[in-house]
Amino acid sequence: MNFDRRGFLGMSAASLALAALPKFALAAAGRGDTRFLLVLLRGGLDGLHALQAPGDPGFAALRGDFVNSKGQAPSLQLNGDFALHGALGFMAGLYAQQQLLPMVAVAPPYRQRSHFEAQDCVENGTTGTSGTTGWLNRCVAAMPGGKGLAISAVMPLAMRGKGDVSTWSPPLAKGVDPILWQQLQVLYAADPSLAPTFAGIDARMEAMGAGKSQNGLKLPQAMAAAAKFMAAANGPRIGFVEDTGWDSHGGELALLDRKLAELDAGVKAFHAGAESIWNNTVVVIVTEFGRTAAINGTGGTDHGTGGVAFVAGGAVKGGRIAGQWPGLGKTQLNEGRDLLATTDMRALFKGILREHLEVGSDALARSVFPDSAGLPSLPGLVRAG
Repeated sequence: MNFDRRGFLGMSAASLALAALPKFALAAAGRGDTRFLLVLLRGGLDGLHALQAPGDPGFAALRGDFVNSKGQAPSLQLNGDFALHGALGFMAGLYAQQQLLPMVAVAPPYRQRSHFEAQDCVENGTTGTSGTTGWLNRCVAAMPGGKGLAISAVMPLAMRGKGDVSTWSPPLAKGVDPILWQQLQVLYAADPSLAPTFAGIDARMEAMGAGKSQNGLKLPQAMAAAAKFMAAANGPRIGFVEDTGWDSHGGELALLDRKLAELDAGVKAFHAGAESIWNNTVVVIVTEFGRTAAINGTGGTDHGTGGVAFVAGGAVKGGRIAGQWPGLGKTQLNEGRDLLATTDMRALFKGILREHLEVGSDALARSVFPDSAGLPSLPGLVRAG
């Protein structure tokens, strides 16, 4: 097999098959009435598990036994070289409809392995970790009449700035924070009088809705909420959704079975809620960095560099794999341990904003992504208007 590791890898499509929200009147999308949603998966998604590379000779040695472990759903083959994790069935269907574009070996310009610094770099749109405003907000400000919405209790860095941006999250639930329950369990474990009160913490946390993201919603609920707002008449053209819990140092199989199923359900929920604007919408799903290529001793992966991004939507020129694949051979890995990043995430964002939202090249290079004039935007990611 001739495994193409250079340029855009155009492939044929595979044959794969809320409560408390305000009620909005939906409007049909008109020409130029485009929408953009950024989904940030905090914690470092293992891109080699979400988008597997069985066509690379190095993949079987690094991951073969892991991805074929007992109980794992069969991978969903996209072409001769790449396959989606078995939990991503809806996204595989979008790929078959040429509405999903996975991008390999992508990372922000920060190439170290600190969660917080990498997330700051993803959100601030610069080459470093400093800054008090976000590129999404600056994009809103660059669009005449632009409005943005973050599905979050606290304004995320990506949306901070002078642009017209608001946040939404559901009312706080009554009861004690389940994390506090956990901490109290440890604190009073040796107290014979109080220890029984905090026993059975797992059942209590489940009953209280543990596993929710920072905004109090699980990812499918948050994306459904984003769809309702963005599909409304005069709704925001730019949206932001975040989800936590993607750090997978141990027990990765069970963790990512659940989290990837939630991601797939989230994309499906957004697709259903944004039906009236879907053909004019682009959803970009990113994470702050990838993971190590090899599995560690606890059945997980550690912090890496190159990861995967998923671009979805009716406006996407999908049904193919994008990016430059660097290979998984020992000499091809970054520092001998993780996937080499070959695409600057800002180039992906710039391509979407320029071609889809029609943000000018000068604004992109100077204000949205400061000092990025030397970084070309990636072309051909969206369909011609």
